[in-house]
Amino acid sequence: MNTGFIGTGNMGRILIEAFIEANALNPSSIRITNRTKEKAEAIKSIYPEIRVEESAEEVIHHSDLIFICVKPLDIHPLIKKVSPLLNKSKILISITSPISVNQLESSAACQAVRAIPSITNRALSGVSLVTFGERCSAGTRQIVQTLFEKISTPVPIKDDITRIASDIVSCGPAFFSYLLQRFIEAAVSETKIDKETAELLASEMLIGMGNLLESDRFTLPALQQKVCVKGGITGEGIKVLEKETGRMFEHVFQSTHAKYYEDIHEIEEQFSRETS
Repeated sequence: MNTGFIGTGNMGRILIEAFIEANALNPSSIRITNRTKEKAEAIKSIYPEIRVEESAEEVIHHSDLIFICVKPLDIHPLIKKVSPLLNKSKILISITSPISVNQLESSAACQAVRAIPSITNRALSGVSLVTFGERCSAGTRQIVQTLFEKISTPVPIKDDITRIASDIVSCGPAFFSYLLQRFIEAAVSETKIDKETAELLASEMLIGMGNLLESDRFTLPALQQKVCVKGGITGEGIKVLEKETGRMFEHVFQSTHAKYYEDIHEIEEQFSRETS
């Protein structure tokens, strides 16, 4: 299947590289374009068989499956511009959370999917969040499902949990990378350990913890119980975490949701202007 990518920024590039590495897509079947052409050419320099096109229209014309990997507020103007090319045989996949499949289907005759990836997909792991539009045929659903199974565990979601699911799956790696970096910095500032050693130990600890969870040997609560011996050192550390994290994560989700609904409001205005 010929596949196009409109936008080759961080997530667009991650998806292209992951699909190729997983043998889900052949480079010769991929066409890409980007506002800054150098970014697209940088990908082609690694995968010479990829075709770099001058415009979104050219990518759509030559593709059956089209990924839109641009900023949320750029999607409506783009679809409005290329909608004559998005016929019923085309499959459009948007990777941004604020735009629903209903909005995509209201602007073009194609089949629409929202598939929210995670940076963990680059390691052919983690979750991708998938929502299918009403026009999607059984065959299309199977194509998209099979494609994302190559690089992740696809999880179907409804609109009402889109933001929180994205916070966990897509934003989560950044949130916990920040916390781990602070963990390392505190270790270096409070003790004689050097940063390189602390980073090695912390990174390997996190990988090992992930392997334990993946093996189903322990749940998150069970891990705490096994490590946290009554009256021991870990327990003292947990007390500090319980006190100082407080409602930190509630505040994180309140902040991300506020931004999400701000984006939704702006996007709804874009789509409503078209129908008014």
